[in-house]
Order: sequence, then C-alpha cells, then structure tokens
Amino acid sequence: MSDFSSLKKRRKVKETRSFVAAGTTSQTGTSTGTRDVPLPSKLDHDEEGEPNAMEVDSDASHEKSRQGNTSAITPLSRDGLYASLPPTLDVRMSTGELGNGRGIYSKYYRKPGDVLLSIKPHVAALSNEHLEEYCSNCCAPKTTSLRRCTGCKLLHYCDSKCQTNDWSFHRHECLAIQKWSASASAESSGPAHVPGDAIRCLGRILWRKQKLGHESIWVRRFGLQRKIHNSELFQAREIDSLQSHRTSLSKDPNSQGSQVYTQLAHAVVRFLGLKSPEELAEYGINNAAELVDLVSRFTINTFTISTPALAPLGACVSPLVALINHSCDPNAVVVFPRASAHSKKEDEPLMQVIALKHITPDEEILTAYIDTTFPRENRQKILQETYHFTCRCHLCVLPPNHSPDMREAIWCPNKCGGVCALPTEENSLTRCNRCKAPVKDTDAVLDAVRVGQEALHKAEALQFTNPKKSIQLTTKLVPILVSVGLVPAAYPLLALSRLCASLLISHLLPADSNVEEVFSPEIQAAQHGTPTKHTPEEQQEALDDAIRAATRASSGLSQILTEGHPVRGVALAELGKLLTVDEPHPTYIEPPIKDASPAGTPAGASPSPSPLMMHSQLKAPPYPPSGPPRLKLAYETLVRARTELMIGFGSGKNEGGQVGQQVRQLAVDVEKELMVWKTGVKNALDDRPKPAKK
Repeated sequence: MSDFSSLKKRRKVKETRSFVAAGTTSQTGTSTGTRDVPLPSKLDHDEEGEPNAMEVDSDASHEKSRQGNTSAITPLSRDGLYASLPPTLDVRMSTGELGNGRGIYSKYYRKPGDVLLSIKPHVAALSNEHLEEYCSNCCAPKTTSLRRCTGCKLLHYCDSKCQTNDWSFHRHECLAIQKWSASASAESSGPAHVPGDAIRCLGRILWRKQKLGHESIWVRRFGLQRKIHNSELFQAREIDSLQSHRTSLSKDPNSQGSQVYTQLAHAVVRFLGLKSPEELAEYGINNAAELVDLVSRFTINTFTISTPALAPLGACVSPLVALINHSCDPNAVVVFPRASAHSKKEDEPLMQVIALKHITPDEEILTAYIDTTFPRENRQKILQETYHFTCRCHLCVLPPNHSPDMREAIWCPNKCGGVCALPTEENSLTRCNRCKAPVKDTDAVLDAVRVGQEALHKAEALQFTNPKKSIQLTTKLVPILVSVGLVPAAYPLLALSRLCASLLISHLLPADSNVEEVFSPEIQAAQHGTPTKHTPEEQQEALDDAIRAATRASSGLSQILTEGHPVRGVALAELGKLLTVDEPHPTYIEPPIKDASPAGTPAGASPSPSPLMMHSQLKAPPYPPSGPPRLKLAYETLVRARTELMIGFGSGKNEGGQVGQQVRQLAVDVEKELMVWKTGVKNALDDRPKPAKK
C-alpha cells in the first residue's frame, strides 16, 4: 500500500506536490469548510499570547461584511470542543451567497510573522521512507542513532521517553504491523510490505476512538468529570465533526476517486485485523457509508508533516487547524518550524499557523490547500478533484480588464517592461498591458508551452529513477521557454526552474577532485560501471549552474508569492547557501607571477598586481560573480532570506524557525569572512612599496 502522499498524487493526475497542505473543504466559496451543523453551546479558551490591539465591536464588522460580501457571519458555540483555540481567535459561521461555512476569525489586529495558533496534531504518522531517519513520536531527525521498536522493528524513537509517550498509539499498531507484514510476506516473495502512513494514521484514529468512546452522549456525560483525559475525550468528537464529501464522490466504482477511497477503506479494515464489517461497530462505524465518511474526512482534512525546510515527512490530523478555509492568496500559512529555543520536545511535532499579511479584527484566517504557483485552471481542477469545491478568491474570479496574472504571462515583445497575458488556443490575441503592442508569433509561444508541460511531466516522473535524464530535460527546456518570453513566474517555466534547481543542488559534483562519483546500479550499467572523476573547472560550472537555476526559481516565486511566504524564504536560503560554497575553480584570481620585475619593465613603474586583485584580462561571466563579490552577494541574499523567514516561520521567540536560526548563523559567519578579506586587502595595500619621490 502506498503512502498518503502517493494516494493524493493519483487524485491530482501528474500535478506536482503542494508545498503547503491544509485542511477542510466546502462546496463553494473563497475557501473550503462548509459546516452545515452549528456546534453546540459554550465557549472555551486556552492559553496563547495576548493580542496587540484592543477587541473591536464585532457586530459592526459583521454588518459591514454582510453589505460588502452578501454573507452573514455569526459566532458559533463550541460546547467544550477546540479547547486549544486561543482567545485571540474565534470560530464563526459564514453563510449567504459568498459564505464559506465554518471558519476561524481573528478578534484582533495581527501583523506578518505573528503566531496565530500553536497545536500538536491529534494523530500523526511518518511516511515509510522516513521511518528509519526520524522519531515516530516527535518527528525529530536522527542525530546519532534512534532506538528501534523491538516488536514491529519498523518505528524508531529518540529515546525511551519518546517511545513511552507514543505507546498509547503504538501498542495496537505494533501488533497490527507485525500481522500485516507476515500476511504480505506469505502472499508474495521479496521485501517485507509495510502499511503506508495513511493506513497507520487512520488506524491510530480508530484505536483512540475505541479507547475513549465514540458516542457523543457518553463524552458529554463523563468527559467533564475526568480532568486528566478531558481533552482526549473531546478529540473523538472533533474528528467526527470534520467535513466529509462522501456524497460528492463519483457513483462510478471504476472512477479514480472511488477506487482510491475503496482501496484505503479495505486496507484500514485489514490493518485493524477485522474479518467482518460488524466488527467495526466497536470503533463507532456501523456501516460501509460511515467507513467511507471516515476515509473522506481523513483525505480532505489531512495535513502534511514537513521538516523546517518544508520537505514532506508524513501525514497528520488536526481538526482545529482544519477549520481554516482556503484562498489562493492566503493571509496565513501552516508550518512546522521546530523553533527549538522555546518549544518543548513533548509538544513536537508542533503545528503553527503564522500570519503572512496584516490581519484586521474580524478578518477570516485563510491558508492555501495547494501549490498556488499553478495557473488558475490547474488550481481549480486540483481543488475540485481533491477537495470538492470551487475557489472564488480574487485570483480565481477575475474582474473584467484585469491585469495579466504572472503565472500566465509573457514579457512585452517591444521590451517596454510590461507583460502580456499568455496566449491560448481559444484566444491567441494578446497585447501588452502597458504599450498595447500585440504578440505576433503566438504559435511559437503555444508550441513552447506545450512542449514545456510535456517535459515537466516526464522530468517529474524520472527525478528519482533517472535524475540525470531529468536534469537534461529541465536544463534544455528552460532556455526555450525563456526565449519565447515567459516571465520567471509563468507556468511551466517556474515549475521546471524549481525542479531543475532541486536536482542540480542534490546532485552537485563533489568538491574534492579525488572523490569519485558513484551512480545508481542502473546508471552504472548504462555507463558500463565506469566511475567518473571531474576537474575543478567542471565542478565550478556545475556549482554556477545550480546557482543560476536557484536564482531563476527564487525570482519566479518572488513574483507571485506574498513577501515572507516560507516557500520564498526557503528558496532564498538555499540560494544564499549555494553562494557560500567554496569555489573549486575561482575565476577572479590571477596566477602568481614568478618574476616580480619581468624584463622590459620601466624603472619606477608600479609593481605587478597582487594575486588577490582581479584578473585584468579574464572576462568573468556576469552571473554568478566570483570571489569576494560572490561572498558579498551571499551575505545580502542570506539577510533577505532571514527577513522573509522571520515572517513565514514566525517572529519573536520563533526567530524564523530552525531554518531562520541556521541562516542567521551562516550570515554571521559570512560577515566575519568578509571582514577578514577586507582587512587582508587593506594590509596588503598598506605594505606595498611606495613610489620614490622625484
């Protein structure tokens, strides 16, 4: 059984993975999250930082919202649910023509970088490929070694404390994994089969419901009397309150969506070790429809656990964060920053919602469920297929005579600085938004875009099995798309640029010329098993290619993502780190001259240039620079990255998360190196012999 990320990829049909995954859905609206049944009475609050501004009259704000958006917003009672919701936020219902259903609203003014919400997910499970490298309790990476569970021999932990904290989930899971593996091994030969993160995550949900009780009447009656387990008892009801789109599924059993749901439902039943549907009753599931409801709630409300650098690790469920609705231009983002300076290990993986923009009182908190670098048509398709709603944000519902979206734009053919909408098969006539010059050779643009999309799909499919071929595809197609005028943020140029940069960075040539490069067995067989050695010049060119690709990707992201978006910040951080890498063959240093006074040098002439000075005849490429200018550019890039990371991963105590703290330290080191270089040059200049006075 494949992991949850693989299941979602099948729903998206060749679309690339979203960097920021998020929660709940609705049938229509700017975002998702139609909550048809209001929650019962009573408000509860938990601790969170005090707001920066005074609370305003929400009634006036609601009236303004009704007049401007033809929707009514009313507060909802929670009856003890969502106890982790801080007093700075509120759960409200938005109804009407543009209503989004249930959502989370801010009571106060919040600025970019503010931490709006911090919570540990109800349940979480690592993807199979990360089980040996990360702790299955706190999701911390392996530093020295991890302790393996002696039962299932699959999950690993930092220490006995992490294993004990996870035992309430893993005690049932451990036996289920052993039975699953034994059954799979008996059915087929080869390596042992392991249930994916989606199956293990659903199993943990059902075992917790079985332990705490699934009947809401039982929870109401006994939940408030058990202070120790009060929050846990309400978790079962919070899971049940998640939105399901079972009725939106295709009735065709052979459709892709139906097959995915059916496959996952059967796998969960098998993982639990059940032999008949009747046995599901002890988990609160009385028929097949309720089982599909559970799978639907999980699929559309699951978040991707990620590293501080946004690399996906697994799946998790948080009903509170899942209340946040979607927008393609969000004002907040969900991250796992691992700001170790103040976070406790037992709270990890800590899920945080960070403000990306200035948020006014009574404004709804909105995140993006998908990769918003896609053009409008692609975004709508993914949202409809995966989350079953149509987005109506300002990027999706475009006004008449709107400016071209940079995701679908080309530069003006007259190079006036304006942009033109990308031509389509239906409408090939397009003009510059500034000088009104028409794009004449639209066929060349359409052909290049079509070929670029085909190459992108092929390169994505080959990036793990044949990365060398994938690099060839991306490096060949990027210049073609640039030549026809696509702006850096346009699709598929940005997607190809990001993939190209990622591949080039992960396959940089070793800096040591004595190190042989070893490829996978398949590539070695194709190359007749001959290891490859690279010259310093080749290593320098590979490094410069990676820097150029990372710069192109960062420029494209900056055109369409909000300043401070974590994807922008991480891209800048990667570029800054590349610029700090020691150059294998720097082009700015002139080889030492053996004879300081060659024959023919006039008396009293200036001495030969120092080896530290720029070569007078060597014409270095304009980008990236070499030597001290490169180091200066690295410092400036790291400072910019730090500024953006302080927003995307949280300011204050977060300090930009783990990545922001690392970038800060690297910037300090680069600054020291620049000072050393400047001091050395000054001393060298001071030590030069002065010309004799006449």
